[in-house]
Amino acid sequence: MSCYNNYVKIKSNAFEGQEPEFVLQTVFGYDSFRPSQLKIINSILQKKDTLAVMPTGGGKSICYQIPALILEGITIVVSPLISLMQDQVASLEAAGVHSVFLNSSLNKEEYFKATCDIVNGDAKIVYISPEGLSTSRVRDLFSRNFLKISCITVDEAHCVSQWGHDFRPDYMEISTMRRYFPDAVMVALTATATDQVRQDIIKNLMMKSPSIYISSFNRENIFLEVQQRERGESAVFQVVDYIKKHAGESGIIYCNSRRQVDELSMTLDNMGFSVMNYHAGLTDAVRAKNQELFVKDEIQIMVATIAFGMGIDKPNVRYVINFDLPKSIEEYYQEIGRAGRDGLPSSALLLYSPGDIHKIRWFFEESGNQEKSEKLLQAMLKFAQARSCRRKTLLAYFGEKYEPDEDKADCCCDICKTYGGSIPLTDVTIPVQKLLSCIIRTKERFGQAYVIDVLLGSRSKRILENEHNFLSTWGIGHELDKDEWFDLIALLLNEHILVQTGDYNILQITSKGYELLSSRESIKLPFTIKPKTGVASGSLKKPSYIVHKKSDSGEKIIAERPSTGDALADRIIQDLKNWRKKKAADMNVPPYVIFGDKTVYDIAAKKPKSKADLRKIYGLGSVKIENFGNSILALID
Repeated sequence: MSCYNNYVKIKSNAFEGQEPEFVLQTVFGYDSFRPSQLKIINSILQKKDTLAVMPTGGGKSICYQIPALILEGITIVVSPLISLMQDQVASLEAAGVHSVFLNSSLNKEEYFKATCDIVNGDAKIVYISPEGLSTSRVRDLFSRNFLKISCITVDEAHCVSQWGHDFRPDYMEISTMRRYFPDAVMVALTATATDQVRQDIIKNLMMKSPSIYISSFNRENIFLEVQQRERGESAVFQVVDYIKKHAGESGIIYCNSRRQVDELSMTLDNMGFSVMNYHAGLTDAVRAKNQELFVKDEIQIMVATIAFGMGIDKPNVRYVINFDLPKSIEEYYQEIGRAGRDGLPSSALLLYSPGDIHKIRWFFEESGNQEKSEKLLQAMLKFAQARSCRRKTLLAYFGEKYEPDEDKADCCCDICKTYGGSIPLTDVTIPVQKLLSCIIRTKERFGQAYVIDVLLGSRSKRILENEHNFLSTWGIGHELDKDEWFDLIALLLNEHILVQTGDYNILQITSKGYELLSSRESIKLPFTIKPKTGVASGSLKKPSYIVHKKSDSGEKIIAERPSTGDALADRIIQDLKNWRKKKAADMNVPPYVIFGDKTVYDIAAKKPKSKADLRKIYGLGSVKIENFGNSILALID
């Protein structure tokens, strides 16, 4: 926290009583709030308990940071990860706002310095973990009579709910802080919360008639795509092809197992890609180092388990690949939300194989609530197996209705881009008849994999022992491959032509299925035989840029990108990124803490000549202009 000592700082009480818009522009360099931000801020300023559900990258931090500067006293922020605290403090310090965190990463002298800053009133915002908050040392510190605690903010508040995908028992202790500070406003922030999770948050944090704000879950700058994952090494080449489309860009690849993380990262490293791994099996030191390299743009690709990402506020991640099926929509949404936090076009690829279902269900045995786990999985399968707009399916899970803009339909997802909104109906009468006949001839006693093996003529020991190689349906299903048969079965389950029963998910035919089989009427379903390379990744149209600032005359100014072929702008972009990376290294912070890529592009497009011109640049507040303005202008000349 000492690397900012030579830079301009804002006095801790400088903005007490000021208007939110003034603080937004002066400190953070933005002129207009994103949807719901101002309503949430005003609710907090009115001392109303507030629950805000906003998508990843939607600007949650601003919602408590601005009230923290305006309100008298200290704001305590409960945050789940050390890396998340460090990132938030670094960003605030770069903007001239002194804040501190209290956690195990501090040595004795650093911890003492942080507590002195709190006691002396120099720090307005204090970050701490839920575990740390429950210690007597911390509670004694905050309970000093002369300290005023105005607000308690709980970040990643879904962790307090057992219905959430990332429940943490330590979060249950946060509510006891209300007894210590009954007058402090309680604020809960999360990116994913169904109605059940929201009710749990309110109850478990003892919130008093809270104002509830639910922003749109739609991250329209992220292109959604699902491909059938190939078998063996072919799946790796699917990943490689996708990475090559994003050459030179930051990306995250999520896997469900540590072993898969290590194997995939090693393979990509051997191929010459800039890549590191991250999972709970690595030492704390290795994980911290690998994360630092990724955050500081020293490496481009991180292969990781779900253990990676909650503490990452890296805005220039351009793509996320899910190598395995996530266990829930919430988990998937959190992971893809790490892409495109700066609002620029990004993409999310899910590689899905029906075999993932069995692996996930195997983990259910360790779950305390198998019924809940199965419900979450079924929602995830509905998305992965969707035959119409994926964004509509995703948002419907969170209770949000989505109608794609006809002008942007191909920007929405792979289905909209390829099929114009939904996969067309295909006559699948013959393969369905073969499948239903095979289920009947195996006496409706087996699951999907076994029935498909019979159709494909497998000579596995089990099939031979059951003498099912002598059935008339043995080996008659070669028009589809294994994954396509799984895909067709998923459709038939959705259409209630088939059902799964018992602990082993045995396939059985419904009355509707028997009627179809006996009537021999044609069967048309939204089914397609996918090319082995998958659906080509779509490129997003460049979105219109958001209005961020005003000129001296009050006229709105748009954040811009340079025109194609602007050689000077290209040089400025490269010089700015090189300078930003060096400056970030000197200050021991990630490059985006200095400023993000959108600011880089806006500078290169507008080519400011003075500090007055810099005030028209997106993301440059007064402190950053004072600290970095001369260096920026020198690079443009």
